Formats: sequence, structure tokens, C-alpha cells
Amino acid sequence: MTESISRIGTWAVLLPTGRYEAERLFHHDTLELTGVEADRCPAPGDQVLVVVEEEQPLVVALGRVTQAPGGVTDPDDPQAGEVEETPLVVTYTQRAFDEPVPADQLALVGPVTPIDAVTYRELAARIGPALDRRAWLVSLDLPIEAATPAEAVRLFWSYVMELGPRELPTFVSPVGNELAMQAFVLGVEANQDPEEDD
Repeated sequence: MTESISRIGTWAVLLPTGRYEAERLFHHDTLELTGVEADRCPAPGDQVLVVVEEEQPLVVALGRVTQAPGGVTDPDDPQAGEVEETPLVVTYTQRAFDEPVPADQLALVGPVTPIDAVTYRELAARIGPALDRRAWLVSLDLPIEAATPAEAVRLFWSYVMELGPRELPTFVSPVGNELAMQAFVLGVEANQDPEEDD
């Protein structure tokens, strides 16, 4: 058993520019990256630190590789000799998008960087254990002028798709404690009381 554990690789996977915001705003079970060289990349089962490079490297999630890039050919394809690119797929095991962990000790050398197991364990431990899941009430209220309720619903979804989480405040509170409601814009708490801004 120890032998199979020791074969598990540990890596840092860098989120492409602009991808961090998308990963924070929408829930994804996996991270797919293309353009990763198959000869120097994680193998299925390897453990991964998902990293964003701001002013310093920050660990934003932990994951495990479920599919590594490589050549896939279809025997029924008339051009079967040509190799199609498959993405590197990382399944998230823990997220820290809201409280990233500084990782100055990482020297990133591209989209994927091998790291030693000690560094991986140290940074993964700083993320801490996963929080218990609980029930939340999440709402988005928009005043909409329309001729019928059905038209109002259509306009509502059009506004949601057009404006999205970058412009629309969403309200969230723990179930049973609606007085603790908070507004969020761009995935972070946002003050919606104009009097408090003065």
C-alpha cells in the first residue's frame, strides 16, 4: 500500500489569466486546461494545488487529476493517424477561492509545475479542513415592468443573463436567520446601503 501512495505525484496547476474570476463566480466540479504538454504533466490520481498568480502565487483550491492530456484516436475516423488533444482535467476536492493561501515558496514554471510532497502537504494543511455544509437562502429581486407575469419572468431571465453576477446584487442568509442577510456582488460582500457610503 505504501508503494502505491508514494507514486502519487504532487503538482501546482496555474489558472489561466482571467479564469480565477470565473471559478469564483460560478460553481464548477472540475477544472479543464488545454495546451498542457502530455510528456510533462500530472497523471490520473496525482494531487494538485490550483494556483493563481497575482502579486504572489496564491493557492485557491486543491484537486486530484482525473484525466491527463494525451493522444486519443478514433479507429472509425478516416484521419485516424491524427492525434486529438485532450485536456488536463482536475476534479476539485476543496476550494479556497474566498480565502486564498499565500504560496511564496512556489516557483512556477508554466501551466503545470511539479512540487515536492512536503510543500504540497504544508500548503494543503494551511487551507484547513472543509467547512460543514448548511442551508442558505439566496435571492435576487428585480423590479420589472411587464404586461403579464410570463413576460415579467422572461424579462427577469434576460436581465440575469445580460447583467450576471458582475452587476446584480444577490442576497444570502442562513436558513432561519434572515436578519443576517448579506449582499454579494462579484462573489464578495457588497454594501447596498447608499447612506453608509456617505
